Amino acid sequence: MKSQDQAQSMDFLHFAVVVLNWNGLDHLRRYLPSVASTDYPRWTLVVIDNASTDGSKEWLEGFGFEGMSVVHLASNQGYTGGYMDGLQGIEADVYVLLNSDVEVQANWLHPLNQVFQQDPTVGALQPKILSDRQRDSFEYAGAAGGMLDSLGYPFCLGRVFQDVEKDLGQYQGVHRIFWASGACLAVRSGVFWECGGLNRWYFAHMEEIDLSWRIQRGGYGLRSVSESVVYHLGGGSLAYGSPRKTYLNFRNSLFTLAQNLHPSECFPKIFSRLVLDGVAAVYFLGKREPRHLWAILRAHAAFYAALPRLYRLRQNSPWPRPRMSELDGVWPGTLWTYLGLSIGGKRRVLGKLRAFAQQQRIKER
Repeated sequence: MKSQDQAQSMDFLHFAVVVLNWNGLDHLRRYLPSVASTDYPRWTLVVIDNASTDGSKEWLEGFGFEGMSVVHLASNQGYTGGYMDGLQGIEADVYVLLNSDVEVQANWLHPLNQVFQQDPTVGALQPKILSDRQRDSFEYAGAAGGMLDSLGYPFCLGRVFQDVEKDLGQYQGVHRIFWASGACLAVRSGVFWECGGLNRWYFAHMEEIDLSWRIQRGGYGLRSVSESVVYHLGGGSLAYGSPRKTYLNFRNSLFTLAQNLHPSECFPKIFSRLVLDGVAAVYFLGKREPRHLWAILRAHAAFYAALPRLYRLRQNSPWPRPRMSELDGVWPGTLWTYLGLSIGGKRRVLGKLRAFAQQQRIKER
């Protein structure tokens, strides 16, 4: 007869909640207490500090949460390098990569554990991410789950470009998704390392889409779980209007397509994206935002310079490359004209996306 501890171990996966911090003292003071109040029987808290200089290290030493460990890095390695270095040696069934500006509910890990336990082919999950500024609305970075359109433009259930929906229960349940948000990404530790982890080259932005694509290429699924709810402030490291963010998003998006697309889709889709990036650059020029125009031009220059390296990465990648239509969470339409639509046109597109979301919803057993 199994002991009570053995039964508990079978029922509850061990989660390591790993918070990455870089000069985020204000965020730690505001949000880390909610994480420490997590009500779950098998979890540990780890903070990775990316060489902060704002007093974060000293504050963490006095935080006083029993069992918390702090990993100090010698220099700022960004999101990707920070996690890749900091996760070394952390033993857990599941890593939860959690931004420092996220508030969690006490029972937030239970629904994630349930979905992982029900389906061993699920590699990664994300909770429903609401805005800490407007708690009745989804948050930009992830919302109710990440998707791609047919040209590789990312969007979310509850967020298309800058348009964010209120949470009216329209995305309740468990949904198949293409990518899980890096603001709160729960991934099986074995799947994380098996699928290559985060690409250090990216530094930050789009890295979770690249990882999620490789997770699907590795034969695992990704899901959003609405019963788990967190609140994200957003823009904690780079503001949403930052030209640096524009550069990283445009560059890393091209990197992601080049590494993961099926060979027959590579040229047409990347060529289309390059042309449409040019349209975006003209848009920024018309809005008299030359720094964003310059960021796109720099992103394209970086992409062209990286082509030999991208080719080598494709050649050495061990995972198959299915066509996008064969993957979960890919909407067969395209959103590239969305920003130019009338209010009525946008509503029609959102209606189509909600119908698509229903197709991705997993029926309860």
